[in-house]
Amino acid sequence: QVQLVESGGGLVQAGGSLRLSCAASGRTWRTTVMGWFRQAPGKEREFVAQTDWTGDHTNYANSVKGRFAISADNVKNTMYLQMSSLEPEDTAVYYCAAGSTLSNAERNYYYWGQGTQVTVSS
Repeated sequence: QVQLVESGGGLVQAGGSLRLSCAASGRTWRTTVMGWFRQAPGKEREFVAQTDWTGDHTNYANSVKGRFAISADNVKNTMYLQMSSLEPEDTAVYYCAAGSTLSNAERNYYYWGQGTQVTVSS
């Protein structure tokens, strides 16, 4: 099993920044890809960004491209999501996920964290 714990969420004004962290523990060698997803109130969960542990392969949703940056530290087994120029539309619960295929599809991620709330006020 792999355990994922997110942190770093909170309340921020529009235009501000936040950095989310996702600490992985357990059998992390089973996972080669890490991703962030989010779910806004009343909406389905959606893909945000993904990376492999080397950081050589990253991918972003169009809605966050240029504003968010994903990175991973394979020594600390921790993934990050640096979010800048935040907008009220970014308000959601952000979930960390781990899998073995570079994909933006939820079905390719086997392990999930509990989520951290990000609220952007206008």
